[in-house]
Amino acid sequence: MPMLGGVRPPIAALLCALLAVSGLTALGLGTVHEQGVPQALRDAERQIAEDAADSVGTSINASARAVRRSAASDPRAGSSDPAAALRSLLPAGHPVGGGVLLDPRTGKPLAASGEKVPLAGVDAGALVRPDTGNIAPRMAVSGSGAPRVLLFARVTVPAAGRKQDENHDQAGDLTGDQEDKERALLLVVSEKVAAPAVYGEGRTGQLVDRNGKVCATAATVATTGAALAPPAGHRALPAAASNAAHAGLPTGDVSGSVLGAGHDGLRKVTGWASVAAGDGKGDASGLGLTVLTGREVPPVKEGADHTWFALVAAGALVVVAVLVTLVLWGTMQRPLLRLHLSAARLARGFGEAPEERGEREEWVRPVPPVLGFGEPGRIGRALESIRRQLLGETGPEPEPEPPGRRRPGVRALVLVCALVIAAWGVPLLFLFNRVPAAKAVPAAAVADQRARTEAAADRVQRSLVRSRTDLAAAASALSGAPPERAAEVLRREQADHPTFRSLYVLDRTGAVVRQVGKQPLRTLAHPAGSGITQVNTSGKIPAIATYTRIPTAGKAKGAKKAEDTAPAVVVAEIGVDALDDLVSRPGLGSVWLTDAHHRVLAASVGFQAFQPLPSQRLTRLVARTDAAPGSAGTPASAVLHAGTVPGEGLSVAAAAPLAQTGPAAGLGWRVVSAEPAAALKLAAYQVQARTMLAGLLALSVGGACLGWLHIVVVRPLRTLTGCAERLAGGDRRTVLFPVHHDECGSVTRSLELLRQALVERDRGAGADLAAVPAPSFECGSAP
Repeated sequence: MPMLGGVRPPIAALLCALLAVSGLTALGLGTVHEQGVPQALRDAERQIAEDAADSVGTSINASARAVRRSAASDPRAGSSDPAAALRSLLPAGHPVGGGVLLDPRTGKPLAASGEKVPLAGVDAGALVRPDTGNIAPRMAVSGSGAPRVLLFARVTVPAAGRKQDENHDQAGDLTGDQEDKERALLLVVSEKVAAPAVYGEGRTGQLVDRNGKVCATAATVATTGAALAPPAGHRALPAAASNAAHAGLPTGDVSGSVLGAGHDGLRKVTGWASVAAGDGKGDASGLGLTVLTGREVPPVKEGADHTWFALVAAGALVVVAVLVTLVLWGTMQRPLLRLHLSAARLARGFGEAPEERGEREEWVRPVPPVLGFGEPGRIGRALESIRRQLLGETGPEPEPEPPGRRRPGVRALVLVCALVIAAWGVPLLFLFNRVPAAKAVPAAAVADQRARTEAAADRVQRSLVRSRTDLAAAASALSGAPPERAAEVLRREQADHPTFRSLYVLDRTGAVVRQVGKQPLRTLAHPAGSGITQVNTSGKIPAIATYTRIPTAGKAKGAKKAEDTAPAVVVAEIGVDALDDLVSRPGLGSVWLTDAHHRVLAASVGFQAFQPLPSQRLTRLVARTDAAPGSAGTPASAVLHAGTVPGEGLSVAAAAPLAQTGPAAGLGWRVVSAEPAAALKLAAYQVQARTMLAGLLALSVGGACLGWLHIVVVRPLRTLTGCAERLAGGDRRTVLFPVHHDECGSVTRSLELLRQALVERDRGAGADLAAVPAPSFECGSAP
């Protein structure tokens, strides 16, 4: 019967696995090289460009929505005078450069306001058709050559010379007489192209159109007033970045980074990102804008090459693999094969006639000496004793184990091999190539973390201020509106603002008179004026609201007082999920939004409302940003040691005030971020991670293969040793049944034949057959 498995497969697998780990070690560690500008800085610049592009796109989308919302605010109740209608249609609270109302039939302006709106290429008749959906913004160039963003909306105004029926909603057939009573116009609003918001000392930003022309530039405080002058080799970079962003839109590859040439001991790192949304939706997606950000960083000191360490470590593992394989081959595999052949030779003599067995060469020739170590040596001595007993000789019996003491066997051998492999793997896992805390993260990477945290704080602040501005526009629409119209305004406002969890109106007594969306978590009590506030300081869900007073519309028909016709305040409750989305950014790590008492209001990771920050180190870092009397506080960043984030080691952390001016400044909120240093693409951490991985792989494959060897060889071999020694010692009762189809099973089958031969030989010598007891099954299992 052929042998299946046995001692050779696990030993061969161990050798191949260790050699494979050594190869991976040489390749993994040898290919990591220290760079003058780490990849972490280039990735951070790309992410900073993405943050700036997201801010630009959000601003343009908000302006386009504001124009459409203003145009949809009950236009038929407006004036038939185009100039008066235009003044009422320009969105309040948004920066507007100029506006114009166009007659779609002639394409001529009926009214204009502010700067001259560039209308080249604008087909009012085609754009005003309702079947085209929302009109996407366009880029244009003003008369002075400055770029402008054109925003469009369809407007319906009363026809001149006709009095609008005040009950027009119930006035029968409007469609048949629509053209006589109303005029469909096109509202065009131009806005200046805002420069991207950039943070971090010495960083510059550019907004580039689809043709590579720079539309706007921005610079941080350290470079404000200095013209943006890229190196000569990168003067074509804006056009190249614009082309790359446009080409990458179908695949989603809309950002990247470029490393410039060095000068004066500095290197220019530039990041670029498309303003278009990843899903292709949004008003800003079709403008073809691209944001470029850049800063000059000092190159880090070139570190030592890790190739030599990789070769030494891989070579040492090859030596360990060969040594362990030779030891297992010489002390386990080779003796087992010898035992298999010797036992099979002795068992072949049992198949001959009884009168010929005593002269058979198989029984006459001694059992070759087997390495006298552990179980194979003991089995070999037992086979030699059995051979002598078959010939009727009195040979040396197997040496018994000393009482209370056991000699080392193959199990100890496997343990020693495991320790040898561990001697290579454990130092790599815990000792070699550890990153020193003092040199863990370059200062530029810490500054980039702070810049991105400031950008996240600015994103939250802009969203809150935008919500307040839009709510003020809605309050104007609610002034003097009938109940049906007021409900429609509230529903439209919530549909336009997914961040609004609930919208409700309070009368002058503080009672809720109208509400849309979810039930408010906690209503405001007699708010004054307008602003943004944190409603609660405890509970399961933070309640944040923006509110504004509804202007008084004057007396309405049948009302005794103006107060009877106008509720006092409209309130929008902002959902925590929206704040979670605002602070979450790829590559920024764990981000928390805290209140004035440094308790968590929102986060990119799981949290409980109003819980403290996860470590005291983060709390102390946030305290450094607290405002002194008369100031708003300044951002702070640092490399914090273990414990900053549970389960992580060193972390790059930063904190920034939400706003230094404006309605959100009084909240006292902070945005706090912490990114594990090991997650940054720094060569030192890459070497550390790959070194630990090599040690872990060696320990894993070594333990797995040696465990396999212990299960299929060591344990059966120890059982077989006991059976062979008992048989040599005179035990004829125990039937030996092979369990495994390998060397141990082959020796077991041979021993069973030898046991039967000894029983028959004892009978032939005149032994009392009745004295031979019934067989018992102790070694293996009966078939």
